[in-house]
Amino acid sequence: MNLHAMPSFRKPTSLLLTTTLMLILIQSPNSLPTTLLTHPISTHLRFDSLSLSAASSDFGGIVHSHPSAVFLPSSPSDIASLLRLSYFSPHSFTISARGLGHSTRGQAQASAGIVINMPSLNNSITVSTDGMFVDAGGERTWIDVLRETLRYALTPKSWTDYLYLSLGGTLSNGGISGQAFLHGPQISNVHELDIVTGKGEMVSCSESVNPDLFFSVLGGLGQFGIITRARIALENAPQSVRWMRLMYTDFELFTKDQELLISIKAEGEGWRLNYVEGSLLMEHSLKSNWRSPFFSEKDLKRIKKLASGNEGVIYCLEASFYYDYDHGRNINRADKTQMDQDIEELLGKLSFVSGFAFRNDVTYMSFLNRVHDGELKLRAMGLWDVPHPWLNLLVSKSNIMDFHIGVLKGIMNTTKSMGPILVYPTKRSKWDERMSTAIPDEEVFYSIGILLSSEMNDLEHLENQNAEILKFCDQQGMNYKQYLPHYTSMEDWKKHFGKKWERFAEMKSRYDPKGILSPGQNIFAHSVDELCLSDH
Repeated sequence: MNLHAMPSFRKPTSLLLTTTLMLILIQSPNSLPTTLLTHPISTHLRFDSLSLSAASSDFGGIVHSHPSAVFLPSSPSDIASLLRLSYFSPHSFTISARGLGHSTRGQAQASAGIVINMPSLNNSITVSTDGMFVDAGGERTWIDVLRETLRYALTPKSWTDYLYLSLGGTLSNGGISGQAFLHGPQISNVHELDIVTGKGEMVSCSESVNPDLFFSVLGGLGQFGIITRARIALENAPQSVRWMRLMYTDFELFTKDQELLISIKAEGEGWRLNYVEGSLLMEHSLKSNWRSPFFSEKDLKRIKKLASGNEGVIYCLEASFYYDYDHGRNINRADKTQMDQDIEELLGKLSFVSGFAFRNDVTYMSFLNRVHDGELKLRAMGLWDVPHPWLNLLVSKSNIMDFHIGVLKGIMNTTKSMGPILVYPTKRSKWDERMSTAIPDEEVFYSIGILLSSEMNDLEHLENQNAEILKFCDQQGMNYKQYLPHYTSMEDWKKHFGKKWERFAEMKSRYDPKGILSPGQNIFAHSVDELCLSDH
């Protein structure tokens, strides 16, 4: 199934549409109100099996909830009309906004409700070179934004590893990659939003205008409104990237060097350290890992041999240096020589295995779009459209060694499943506490991505493994949070948000009091009341 787009169909005649709607509503009288039949937005609804099937699945391939209809808006006002219809109806229905379907736990699904196919909007992207920002619809992807901003030699500052995600989707969660230590997550780089609330109100908001809605929506898991436009901060774009991968056999040295890199100001004339990530490389999965195309076959053999002598695992530190900022000319020879010397001096302070430093100089676009190359490889191997029981955690620096021993070297020691395992630090001070995303209460914490795929009928095993990992973290009293969280009880959600919970529930009551939006998150019941505000 193609997750990148919903199927398109010819517009039905009014008589045919009315007849179809009546039949469906008769078959399921409690799912949608009959007022849909007479409302002008009914022409944007689709009830065919192909549309419903696409909206009931996602990249995770684990949760499948069928909506009653799919909504194809042509403008944000269409979305507002749909939400007002639900809000003012005595029998309101749930609504979820779906971008490209890359959720992993049904977060963008709406069982017996309506799923909004956001790409139907196809809003324009506008770049302001004077204001150094880009305006883009919430349905647009980050690769769309990158391509447009690079036409002006500009770029957003913070990214996710994979660019074929919608702005609305990542801004509803956080948006993390290796640039977050320097620029913060994507939600820390937003100037302004246009939102349609759960009441159907169209609201523009920013830090100074309707700030409570602005900060609630950023990282708010789609609970307060649907993002229809975002204004993103820009900076001058480099032309080139020095992409380094350094191998370690010692986890403590690996984390120590990552923490060093994110704590120093590493830049020079025409270059800057802009990206730090890390990962575990497993001997059994090196060739199928989507991050492996970086290496030559000769390098892979050496790395595999190194891992074989280290209980089947080594640690890879990624550091990328942006350069060539002058788009009128390439970096001159003297500056390039000085950059090479400065980077070599910096690498000399690190403790990677001698002879295992790998370098590629690539274009800025190639670097940011690196995972797409891996996607194409996995699609060709039939390994992309499989279940993805991913687990993403944010673990405090003080707990990372215990996590390594108990989880990476303990619970996961015999894991043979394929997929990257990411481990890299970021800084709490680069996040805005007023935003909804819950993060550990420690300045340096690690982003852990256990991004395994179920390729061997091992979904149940991987799900059990995830549960064991979370149980271990809880039993050890670790200072951690789930990123892209998934819980099934109100108590777990309260624990997740901690001191932010009361504000979170208050904003829900203010902007989506009937609990219409994003039911797939399983945070609130369909009707929000004062009980949500209680600690009992």
